[in-house]
Amino acid sequence: MSEPTTVTLSHYLELARRRIDEELERILPGTDEFPPSIHQAMRHSVFAGGKRLRPILCREAGRIFGGDEPSLIHLGCGLELIHTYSLIHDDLPALDNDDLRRGKPTCHLVFGEATAILAGDALLTLAFEIFSDPAPVPEGTRLRVIHELSHVIGTRGG
Repeated sequence: MSEPTTVTLSHYLELARRRIDEELERILPGTDEFPPSIHQAMRHSVFAGGKRLRPILCREAGRIFGGDEPSLIHLGCGLELIHTYSLIHDDLPALDNDDLRRGKPTCHLVFGEATAILAGDALLTLAFEIFSDPAPVPEGTRLRVIHELSHVIGTRGG
């Protein structure tokens, strides 16, 4: 068996990123759904770029334990939503006051500070909706995942 090459790895990561973006597109509310300004801000930040390494690592780790592809991608998208929420809030004027994220204007510059806060909060809430969905993960595991995530993204996390 030959060792994977950088080109092969790059191609794999690009295909995986596309698949995750398709799922994010399916998960996120449309820009015409009420309230449109918040949904537009959510999409602005989620689709601002990025390699999608968190969902890819979630998928690969889950495969080791026999998880199925659609469920792992769905759960990985939840991680990506949490990451994006944290970036929106980190960019706010009260914190880092950044103007650019991944080379694009930050959420609060495009949509205003209040809408950015609400968009970040909505992404976090949507992530927990994904993690609490009974379809992809058995109940006991689902509750452990929610508990661990709550712990690490809170003030007691590492």
